[in-house]
Amino acid sequence: MTAVLDRAEARSAEAWPDAIFDILKRADVRQVAYVPDGGHARLIRAVQAEPSMKAIALTTEEEGLALLTGASLGGERGVLLMQSSGVGNCINMLSLVKLTRTPILILVTMRGEFGEFNPWQVPMGSTTQAALALMDIQVLRTSSAAEVPEVVQAGANMAFAGGTATAVLLSQRLIGAKVFSK
Repeated sequence: MTAVLDRAEARSAEAWPDAIFDILKRADVRQVAYVPDGGHARLIRAVQAEPSMKAIALTTEEEGLALLTGASLGGERGVLLMQSSGVGNCINMLSLVKLTRTPILILVTMRGEFGEFNPWQVPMGSTTQAALALMDIQVLRTSSAAEVPEVVQAGANMAFAGGTATAVLLSQRLIGAKVFSK
């Protein structure tokens, strides 16, 4: 019985990016800006393959905030995918989102948490939620694959139906701690 549950949990853990993709499609998201990230890789590939969405690779995360503010002003919905370390890069640019009341959804893969090997990831990882909240971004968090669809759907509703800038933090426990071998 345990082996069956373990396989089911493994499938669920693998499927959460697909659930996010389905939510973004149903929400009529047209632009997905991202800085390449292993935690978002499956979702990025799905967006790249979808003709109704434009996947936009960024050099820095704050570019995505400006890009998606413009998309919103032009009538298109957008999502920004980034890692928690990128939130630190965005602090000043979040003022644009705040002042323009941009209804944006930000999906953040967390680092500096569960099983982190890189001490440089810990400071931003431990302050990501607070930094976003200080800039009036509503923050939701998920740590299990089973709750990803509900939490991301709530975030999409808050952003696109409620007009509220919202971030969903995808915990390191969910995405898995990175391991680099020598």
